[in-house]
Amino acid sequence: MVTHRRRPAGRGGPATLARVRTIAAVCGLFALLLGLPFAGGTTPGALDDAAARAVAPLSPGVLRALVFPTEPCVVVALALLAVVLCLRAGRRREAALAVAVPVLAILLTAFLLKPLYDRWKNGTLVYPSGHTVSLVAVLTVLVLVTRRVVVAVLAAVALLAAAAGLVGLGYHYLTDVAGGTLWAVAVVLVSWPARRHGPARSAG
Repeated sequence: MVTHRRRPAGRGGPATLARVRTIAAVCGLFALLLGLPFAGGTTPGALDDAAARAVAPLSPGVLRALVFPTEPCVVVALALLAVVLCLRAGRRREAALAVAVPVLAILLTAFLLKPLYDRWKNGTLVYPSGHTVSLVAVLTVLVLVTRRVVVAVLAAVALLAAAAGLVGLGYHYLTDVAGGTLWAVAVVLVSWPARRHGPARSAG
């Protein structure tokens, strides 16, 4: 005879959802506040200067390799991976959101935040970093889809590499990357549905 028992409440429940929404709100707030000192300007901050000096010894070839994760082909491939994983698990709503939410984050960055903050570098609006938003949004989706520590660690490594490359090649200041990271995480977390667990089977 097959009976059913409920998983303990909490995981994927209201408390977890509240924590996720709180993290999203904090990340979004910090993203908005971080750019204020640089709004309408073109100069780096002290942290930006320190980061630029730290990556200055790296060769252009190394920097180009580090920034590779932000290339559209990589970002699209990661998004498609998230979609496939969701579909294989029968989570069609999450499969759609795996594409829609990163696109939303990118559009908000390009058409709202960048013109609003009006921070320039090499003739381009740079805050928050669109390269970073696209990468981090997709990586955050993958972490939420897989819920595996190894994926989170690999995502962090990819972000650190991309940050070094973006700063070293002069595409962005470090604060642009930090703002992009916070903004992407905020948009994904506030848009992502809580995963609900049904009854678990047990023999009896």
